[in-house]
Amino acid sequence: MEILLKQDVENLGSAGDIVNVKPGFARNYLIPRGMAMPATPGLRKQANQIKEAAERRRLRELKTAQDLADRISQVTLIFKAKAGESGRLYGSVTSAAIAEKLGEELGMEIDRRDLRMEHSLRELGDHEIAIHLAQGVNAAFKVMVEPEGELEKDTISEEELQEAAAEQGVVVVEEAAEEAE
Repeated sequence: MEILLKQDVENLGSAGDIVNVKPGFARNYLIPRGMAMPATPGLRKQANQIKEAAERRRLRELKTAQDLADRISQVTLIFKAKAGESGRLYGSVTSAAIAEKLGEELGMEIDRRDLRMEHSLRELGDHEIAIHLAQGVNAAFKVMVEPEGELEKDTISEEELQEAAAEQGVVVVEEAAEEAE
């Protein structure tokens, strides 16, 4: 069955394209959702108009996505989380939490699935997160994970550090630089 796409359909075609699909797919999915219409002779004439309108809409959306990418690249999000001595978090900072906070920062809704993360953030420090905004438009922003409260750190005196280095035969670079001056 030939249909005229009214909007872009992933893995099928762009708005204004006339494509051949199985009748059930057209009747049960595309036409009821307003994504397509049966390709009648009258609609075939309108196909170019629909294509041009879709192209203008795509360019407008691309411009909006570029502007949003510029705004996002300036953002730095800060999360506080409980962490152990090694800097490992007891929980994690998830993509949903990052998307929610980014959305609050920008004043719009961000879908967590647009964030490009392999896994949740589980360590303290600075992390660079990528986000997909539109086809060919990606942005990156910084997420800082800081400890909630103070971490317990092992305190080693300068003398103990020098003794340990001497036992292992390691030369301390800072001291060598001071002596050279």
